[in-house]
Amino acid sequence: MEDTKVYKDRRLELSLEKLRDTISRRYGDKQPLCYLHSYGCQQNVSDGEKIMEMLRRAGYGFTDSAENADLVILNTCAVRENAEDRVFGAVGSLKKLKERRPDTIIGICGCMAQQETVCQKIKESYKQVDLVFGTYAYGDLFELLDRLLTEKVRLFHLGGDTDAINEELVQLRNNKIKATVPIMYGCNNFCTYCIVPYVRGRERSRKPEAVIGEVRGLVEQGCREITLLGQNVNSYAYGFADLLKEIDRIGGHFRVRFMSSHPKDASRELIDTIVQSRHICKQLHLPVQCGSNRILKLMNRKYTVEDYLKIIDYAREKSPDFCFSTDIIVGFPGETYEEFRQTADLLAKVGFYNVFSFVFSKRTGTKAAEMKDDISDKEKGLWLRELLLEQRETSQKINDRFVGKIKEVLVDGVSSSDKQLLSGRTDEGLIVEFAGDTSLIGEFVDVRITKAMNWALAGEIFG
Repeated sequence: MEDTKVYKDRRLELSLEKLRDTISRRYGDKQPLCYLHSYGCQQNVSDGEKIMEMLRRAGYGFTDSAENADLVILNTCAVRENAEDRVFGAVGSLKKLKERRPDTIIGICGCMAQQETVCQKIKESYKQVDLVFGTYAYGDLFELLDRLLTEKVRLFHLGGDTDAINEELVQLRNNKIKATVPIMYGCNNFCTYCIVPYVRGRERSRKPEAVIGEVRGLVEQGCREITLLGQNVNSYAYGFADLLKEIDRIGGHFRVRFMSSHPKDASRELIDTIVQSRHICKQLHLPVQCGSNRILKLMNRKYTVEDYLKIIDYAREKSPDFCFSTDIIVGFPGETYEEFRQTADLLAKVGFYNVFSFVFSKRTGTKAAEMKDDISDKEKGLWLRELLLEQRETSQKINDRFVGKIKEVLVDGVSSSDKQLLSGRTDEGLIVEFAGDTSLIGEFVDVRITKAMNWALAGEIFG
């Protein structure tokens, strides 16, 4: 059945109509297929879902294999070097596909694509790529595809309005249980190691009524867990705590999470709002990055370890089981082993239930890339291993606290380690595995915790 929805943005609607006509002439009765793969963070995945909805309305179907696709799009991440390496590896492997099927359109978008150095590298070394479009150019996708289908050209497009937020670019949601809702884009913090402000631009926030309306619509459709997204949700222009309070007033049985939060903006009002809410999870992802004040200053993080611990102490005072997760960078330029140990000590003191730890990755264009880095990769790797081993013990201790308790779990699928078990998460974000029928997927169930591992909890359905 033909999609009868129209864009209020007349330019979008006209370019969509033109592309539909071009696709009809090009493919006839055959529906063209797209393979889209998103790398990196949930914001990237959200962007990928917007692209998929645009393509769906243009007439594309979707496939899980690049081999079967008429259009291949790699939605890329630039936060770490290994993420870029993976993309270039994938692009390289598409060369043979292009040779076998020269009419297949290969495109690259996302954060990597927003960097001029990457565009130049693709232009010179990866001739199989037809299209590169940056994070500001999603609204131009219909026009770009139309040109590719009618002209023999390669297109490299990084432009677009860097300030505008087009609310008509909505996501194609395949997961009916969980959903992400971006509330803002970009970042103003300029941490010295981070490329995000350069590829995502300055902070722009969606209007509260748009966010609340989207969340309410998802809840009405039966969505059980909604994650609000932003590079730093705490700097949401219209007051993040106020937004959470409004969302918490929505009726229904659902949960709200959010990420990421910057410690410099994590206020007591935010903690109070979480603790007093019905729907907001008693869990906070709060990236500390390092336990040394000297390194935090070099990172331009704008808080101290002492500032960070005040947030932790306040939250635990209000709710003893309040759970924190964090991000850690190991081996920042100039970091000493003693400063690394300050980070390890901080992790043990806070008691994070989950730590996402990474070896420092040099990003061209950032200030940290210009700093002297005399720590060997081997040494950084040893530090990281040391940190992970110690965190494993901390996670075990945290999970041990929940044994014997009855926790409400949102069942989101079967266990990845044992297909005979269901898997879900508690309000605090802890993984729980237990026996049960797959009909429970998408439902909230009470589970008595019977065992704790360092990575998950095991239990049995209660009642």
